Amino acid sequence: MDESESGDIDWENELRNFQNAIATGTKSKRIKAMAMLARYSKHAPEHVLARTIPFLMVILGHNNRSNDSANFSLQMASAYCLKCIACRSDELVTQMGANGAAQLLMNLLPHSDGMFLKVLVKCLLVVVGFCNTSRAVVATGGGLGIIVNKLSSCEDREIRRYLLEILSLLALRRNVRREIVRLDALHYVVEAVGVGSMVSRERACQAIGMFGVTREGRRAVVELGAILPVVELFCSRDHTTKLVAGNTLGVISAYVDCIRSIAQAGAIPLYSELLEGGDPSGKDIAEDAFCVLAVDEANAIEIVGHLVRIMRDGDNEAKSAAANVVWDLSTYNHSIPVVRDSGVIPVLVELLGSGSNDVKENVSGAFSQMSYDRVNRIALSDAGVVPIFIDLLHDDFEELRDNAAEALVNFYEDPLYHDSVSHIIDVPSFRSMQNRLAQLRETNERAPVERMNIDLPAWNSDQIT
Repeated sequence: MDESESGDIDWENELRNFQNAIATGTKSKRIKAMAMLARYSKHAPEHVLARTIPFLMVILGHNNRSNDSANFSLQMASAYCLKCIACRSDELVTQMGANGAAQLLMNLLPHSDGMFLKVLVKCLLVVVGFCNTSRAVVATGGGLGIIVNKLSSCEDREIRRYLLEILSLLALRRNVRREIVRLDALHYVVEAVGVGSMVSRERACQAIGMFGVTREGRRAVVELGAILPVVELFCSRDHTTKLVAGNTLGVISAYVDCIRSIAQAGAIPLYSELLEGGDPSGKDIAEDAFCVLAVDEANAIEIVGHLVRIMRDGDNEAKSAAANVVWDLSTYNHSIPVVRDSGVIPVLVELLGSGSNDVKENVSGAFSQMSYDRVNRIALSDAGVVPIFIDLLHDDFEELRDNAAEALVNFYEDPLYHDSVSHIIDVPSFRSMQNRLAQLRETNERAPVERMNIDLPAWNSDQIT
């Protein structure tokens, strides 16, 4: 039947025929009636389909204690029909959930295999996928254990895919994640990142990130091999999927023993793409990830190389974001030599003279932070930064004035440069910053300004939580 034929059908009469066949017909007539209903489900009015659901639920819930194959056939036909109807609308799925479809399907799963199992699992996937009530029933009613048990013995690739998609749906619930750990089933969630529809893989990836919130969870997902499938998902063309994968990698990279492996899997260029993109969330994810990944020197060298490219070729927003990462990296003692020796300083100097206010703010912030290191001060002076900062003391933009003044205070206190900048001592913005930094030193003796850099040991996982 095509759509042109559906308009000529007397749906009320067809409904009565179905109800009579289910109520009084032989097994073959009942199966034929359900097959016809499944065929009609794409075209029949939803109110007609809704009235068939109670009949189908009775068949699905029949107690087949004798393991009669005839009853299994009827139940399989009922489950297939319910799956077809559920695909029509959320309202119909909600009605099934209210009638207990999820619990009935779970009751049948442990004793099913082959084609019967496939039909049941496909039906359950649709029901839990579009009905919160059904999802809660499966999550709290022992359904997770049933799914895990089936996965432990299932060799059929298609059925396994459906089981993993159900698991990825459930794993977004906190109570389910605790149970997954208790059942030692976390490896199935990792497997789900690489199997099934893109939506399901994205959900599994999101769940991995949730597991990775704790130190133990990060270690577990990494040891189970989560990095490669998450990076593969990161390569997706779908922007939302890239954000989820990038965020998950950022979470688990806090287990610093794996940060080199993440880079070797190809994550750094992917984060660079996020940094260059127009989504502020993507930029934030990339900036945070770069700051963690740069704990490893080889990673830092690769990251700064991408930042230099972006600051040369990117748009103003991308340049500003890249400069902000350089600013962040300049706060870590282990990154300072990499930043200084990367060739980034001349690029930053150029941006300081020609970039937008946002770019200039981040560049000047990076320079002010770098100026706390004596070797950096020499490099900055050689690059001609000092005269530019002296000019910026009179800039209309307060953040630029403050960053320039902070850097110049450090130059003023360095005997090598004291005399060359002493003429700015009476400039109001310089004097104000000098007083603020002096007060900071007095009130925070344990963290003097000269030691503002964060010294993060590169291979101590307890340092990043």
